[in-house]
Amino acid sequence: MDALDLARWQFGITTVYHFLFVPLTIGLSVIVASLQTAWYRTGKHEYLQATKFFGKLFLINFAMGVVTGIVQEFQFGMNWSEYSRFVGDVFGAPLAMEALLAFFLESTFIGLWIFGWDKLPRKIHLATIWAAAIGTNLSAYFILAANAWMRHPVGYQVNPETGRAELTDIWAVLANDQAWSTYLHTVAGSFIAAGLFVVAVSAFKLMRARFHGDTGTPGQAPHPSEHGLFRKTLRAGLAVTALAGILVAFSGHHQAQLMAQDEPMKLASAEALWEDEDGAGFSIFAVGDVVDGRNHINIQIPHLLSILATNSLDGNVQGINDVQERYEAQFGPGSYVPNVPVIYWSFRLMMGFGLAGVAVGFIGLWLTRRGRLPKHRWMYWAAILGLPAALAANICGWILTEMGRQPWTVVGELLTAASVSPGVSLTEVALSLALFTLVYGVLAVIEAGLLWRYVKAGPTHVVPPQDDDSDEDRDAPVPAFVY
Repeated sequence: MDALDLARWQFGITTVYHFLFVPLTIGLSVIVASLQTAWYRTGKHEYLQATKFFGKLFLINFAMGVVTGIVQEFQFGMNWSEYSRFVGDVFGAPLAMEALLAFFLESTFIGLWIFGWDKLPRKIHLATIWAAAIGTNLSAYFILAANAWMRHPVGYQVNPETGRAELTDIWAVLANDQAWSTYLHTVAGSFIAAGLFVVAVSAFKLMRARFHGDTGTPGQAPHPSEHGLFRKTLRAGLAVTALAGILVAFSGHHQAQLMAQDEPMKLASAEALWEDEDGAGFSIFAVGDVVDGRNHINIQIPHLLSILATNSLDGNVQGINDVQERYEAQFGPGSYVPNVPVIYWSFRLMMGFGLAGVAVGFIGLWLTRRGRLPKHRWMYWAAILGLPAALAANICGWILTEMGRQPWTVVGELLTAASVSPGVSLTEVALSLALFTLVYGVLAVIEAGLLWRYVKAGPTHVVPPQDDDSDEDRDAPVPAFVY
């Protein structure tokens, strides 16, 4: 193992850890804003309770996402200075927009939302959480646009004297087909994760109340409103999951078409397709030989891959061996094949875990129709386990996206082996990896402890004021710690 290998491991580990919090933050920001909107429009006290309860959980994830995201940028300069030098001019624009526009909007209005409960009129306070939610999603777009450029570089030219990519058209970068398609797919997956987070928490609280008699904070008398509150949030989370699942399916289809067009090696590796093929089948299970470039076993659904990639039963899909030959002719000798087993199984795990999570949404909506709740404990556990399934699907999707691009950091322009910092030793990378692992381990314990503490405690139960629903009081400031 050399510094390049360990730097790749470090970036992969920290990225996967960071992405545990990103989808929850993206989706929960909108869900919390929607709950507060429901309270503002209806005046129902349970929506206020739900807003503050899930708002606390959202803020914990937001803080963790910010902390772990800083490390990602730190690594660009620490381990990947050659990469930073090459892409710096192109990445400067979208990342500056993300920091100055999106993150500034997000962080400023989250602060106003946190400290403005007892200071701002309700309408203005509601606007702050929506502004924060919009900022969160804008931030995701700018970052994903930069990432999409690595897979399909546009709007640039390489300076022959400096060897750096120079930005020529920022709108081409921001309007990149890969950018908006990846954004739709990623955000839809984020809403599945966030929806199932709400489902898991609600199912846990309902299960405890139903089977253990735990209906409130320890030491408090059971409160009758909690059952109705968590039934509403359960249904809301299930609906978000189901709707996002539909969007994931459509955006995933478009992603497959872009993959066939811009990254044929990734698509071929994800399907263990070794030769160009017309009317290619979708592989369900395959066992092959990477060295010989062939499959020993391959169970397929006929023509489905061609339909996904080309919208045609007999469309041509490029295979690994043929793409390798074309790349050698275009870019010179070397292997342009990523880790096929990892790409193949990441693709299937992404779809399998994702479908399991979406199934929770659709089945849960049916089981909870007309005021019903599941009668059996295992149904609640299925709802709770939907959350780790959704997070696993998101992680597998990013492993497919990033490892499927190898051996490139910027497809067709910069190899990963040429991107690493030349002055960083194996020992230095190992020490930083050990330090990050220790810090991330401590943060994981803190995160889990905080989430468990607030979930177990549940929302605070206080009788609302009599004039809570009056029109005159609609825009009055709301004390932060009374409800």
